[in-house]
Amino acid sequence: MDTQIILIGLAGVLASSAPIVFATIGETFAERSGVINLSLNGTILLTAMAGFAVAVSTNSLWLGFLAGALIGGLVALIVAFSSITLKQSQVAVGFILALTCRDLAYYLGNPFMGLQGPRVPSLPIPGLADIPLIGVIFFQQDILVYASFLLIIVSYVFIFKTRPGLMLQGIGEKPATAFVRGANVNRMRYFYTVLGGMLAGLAGPMFSLSVKAGWKGTISGLDGFGWIALALTIFGGWNPLRAAFGAYLFGLLQWLGLVLQPSLPNIPSQVLQVAPFPLMILTLLLVNIGNAEWVDRTLAALPERTRKWLANILRSLRTSPPASLGVPFENE
Repeated sequence: MDTQIILIGLAGVLASSAPIVFATIGETFAERSGVINLSLNGTILLTAMAGFAVAVSTNSLWLGFLAGALIGGLVALIVAFSSITLKQSQVAVGFILALTCRDLAYYLGNPFMGLQGPRVPSLPIPGLADIPLIGVIFFQQDILVYASFLLIIVSYVFIFKTRPGLMLQGIGEKPATAFVRGANVNRMRYFYTVLGGMLAGLAGPMFSLSVKAGWKGTISGLDGFGWIALALTIFGGWNPLRAAFGAYLFGLLQWLGLVLQPSLPNIPSQVLQVAPFPLMILTLLLVNIGNAEWVDRTLAALPERTRKWLANILRSLRTSPPASLGVPFENE
């Protein structure tokens, strides 16, 4: 395969992964605060439709993205109000909203199916775009991809290197302790849940106005990306850097499915197209297996060299969710 084609393909991986990066990091913020937002799949579909509809109607890309962020924040606000104030099941509320938003997207989006609309233009960075190899991959993207790079760095620094980030970790791990130290736990959970919803809401227009330009209803190919973002949040160990790696890995698997198709003519194209989804689920299972006690007992029976090799791999995969994830907090 020609080197230039490979470079362009890798650049496409970064571009197609940008919406998943936004959705995954948004969910990371919400879950770090102790709230599970299972509505992501419906949120992405609804905001993809609404963002495209607004952009077409106003001929403004920015209004399309603003609509996506506001709708994503509103859906997250419903999750926060239902789970924090009304003390309802976060899982049940989020799942119902995922289905509701999905159906609304398909129903309300009918008038906009197949229409031509504005698309985010490429924005090569002068000087950097001409660097051999990495220039094509990293610096000939659009502003959304650059924003995803910035989001990864800023969110990591914020969560792990700043006082507000440490407080965010506190309300997800030990909310009672954080409350004693002056944190308004429920107010902060509202804020980070809505913030996460707005980031996920931007993922929808990023698809319909850039990666998969346009709105095509049930054949848009967006159904399922929200569930992948939720899985990547766990795979990433609630860490933006590791979550972004998972998003890029998923994008790479999708690209490889397209690249390998001509070399594997006996395998139906649909198999390679959907293969990244079960592969990510398998990876998630490996992460959870790494946390199981029976794994340690099994490893103890293996030869020392093999045990150390497998233990190192599983240790790198192990993750622990925030201790109070999904648990309502009441001021005493």
